[in-house]
Amino acid sequence: MPTRRKFLTTSSGAVLASSLLASACKPTNSTDKESTSSAKLTKGWIDAHSHIWTPDTDAYPINSAYKKENMKPASFTPEELFSHCHPVGVTRIVLIQMSFYKYDNSYMLDMMKKYPGVFSGVAVIDENASDVEGTMLTLKQQGVRGFRLRAGKKEAVEAWVKSPGMRAMWKYGADNGLAMCPLSNPGALPAIAAMCKEFPKTPVVIDHFSRIGASGTIEKSDLDQLCQLADFENTHVKASAFYAFGKKAAPYTDLGPMVIRLRDTYGAHRIMWASDCPYQVVRGHNYANAIALIRDRLNDSLSEEDKNWILRDTAKKVFFA
Repeated sequence: MPTRRKFLTTSSGAVLASSLLASACKPTNSTDKESTSSAKLTKGWIDAHSHIWTPDTDAYPINSAYKKENMKPASFTPEELFSHCHPVGVTRIVLIQMSFYKYDNSYMLDMMKKYPGVFSGVAVIDENASDVEGTMLTLKQQGVRGFRLRAGKKEAVEAWVKSPGMRAMWKYGADNGLAMCPLSNPGALPAIAAMCKEFPKTPVVIDHFSRIGASGTIEKSDLDQLCQLADFENTHVKASAFYAFGKKAAPYTDLGPMVIRLRDTYGAHRIMWASDCPYQVVRGHNYANAIALIRDRLNDSLSEEDKNWILRDTAKKVFFA
């Protein structure tokens, strides 16, 4: 079984910020039950893409296609995530269902319930199962606002247009404001564009720049294709997983021109920043450098309004409205 890694190929002020933000993310058994709706929570930044999992595979079994040793790191719970995001002012996170659990979204949903207001969710479901709309409704009622679609192979995405289940998902998403979130390679973008054309009201969020730059080179033709999707007004792009693209090394400023072109094409209100934790915090990378690219290192090109959209308001609009 290929690993996901192969698939994607501090100051005193920080300490103070961390302690303040921790109080805004207490679980529901806290004595301060109003803390999760506080201004500390809503004014902080939003990480639009992170995974979590627990080493407790008895309580939350992993799919039979995976082995426990595939879980690297062995544990990445909400509390471990908070230790990285709170010191830099991130208070809300969009959780992406982890592949280890396949269609069983239980762990993600339970953590969303444990920390109300802190998490939104992007689930994974079987589009070929019966009553896709009913499944989407049930998950929506539990706080899910998007659905992850594996779109690595062009042929698989081209088949979506003929798939009753996939078409049902896109239509239900359009009718209920639920985002389709393709994890795609650049070659799949024309097929995604065909779905956007047929379902123009469906919110769409392209993960991780559509993996442009995974080879080490940001190909202009790939970026051109991604920019063409801006013609569909409900399509958004995640500027995320910086560790995986271009030079694949902090400070990630080689990715700046791609971020700026996407801002110029889509507008900042359709770009959202994300870490892709835990993969952003292993092998010499860290969370602070990921957010710093947008917050601090593109000041000549990004206005404060741009930063607010990319670091919070776009994800808020799509996943927390």
